[in-house]
Amino acid sequence: MDEPRQRLRFDHVSVSYGTPDGGIEVVRDISFTIRQGEFVSLVGPSGCGKTTIMNMAAGFVVPSSGSLMLDDRPIVGPGSNRGVMFQEYGVFPWLTVEQNIAFGLKLGANRKPAAERQAIVTRYLDLMRLSEFRRAYPKTLSGGMRQRLALARAYAVNPDLLLMDEPFGALDAQTRSAMHDLLLDILCVEGKTVLLITHSVEEAIYLSNRVVVISARPSRIRQIIDIPFPYPRHSALQEEPEFNALRAQIHELVMREYAAQEAQRRPPV
Repeated sequence: MDEPRQRLRFDHVSVSYGTPDGGIEVVRDISFTIRQGEFVSLVGPSGCGKTTIMNMAAGFVVPSSGSLMLDDRPIVGPGSNRGVMFQEYGVFPWLTVEQNIAFGLKLGANRKPAAERQAIVTRYLDLMRLSEFRRAYPKTLSGGMRQRLALARAYAVNPDLLLMDEPFGALDAQTRSAMHDLLLDILCVEGKTVLLITHSVEEAIYLSNRVVVISARPSRIRQIIDIPFPYPRHSALQEEPEFNALRAQIHELVMREYAAQEAQRRPPV
């Protein structure tokens, strides 16, 4: 069987910012790829530069050096081939649920005729279990429902790459678990390529094909870990000894980097 083609490629990418006090190196010489249909998670201590890495993939941040390619083309700015989902729900409060899902389908390269647009909206209302709330406004929805709406908006424009920055971080444990299972169900249907940033080692293992452990700032790749569990996955997996052993391994790596980051913040004696 042929290897899935490479979609996103970081090749010796670094990012530095100038400040009045001198330069700040945020990302240092990272290289990794994400293949078609792959789910890759970045984990590491807070403030280590994970979001900067995602923002480069989104086209919001330009690398200081190295190259960043999507489908063998340089990323030079935001584009309709990438969907971005943030921790904040990212929905328009003045639009109904169905209007939110349809919004991106009325713009630019993603513009669709009315009949096709309605078919897409209906499909994602069904997939996200929001059909009965199609005419509701976001303020009337629970946190989990608003996050399902944000996911529907991101998927509706059919991006080649979905970029997710702590999208479930504000949810309670039960809702977060339900969102994980819903996302896995949709991925089985849609087959999207995903880059996820998370602070949760359990979330990263449960959802991903591979987990990339990021070092204390400046971001470097400390280790890339293949996740051995086949899809589809179910919550009982998280009680398996192999899952717990992998969780302990990655947690130790992250905590080691967290300690290094804290040491950076302490003033010299």
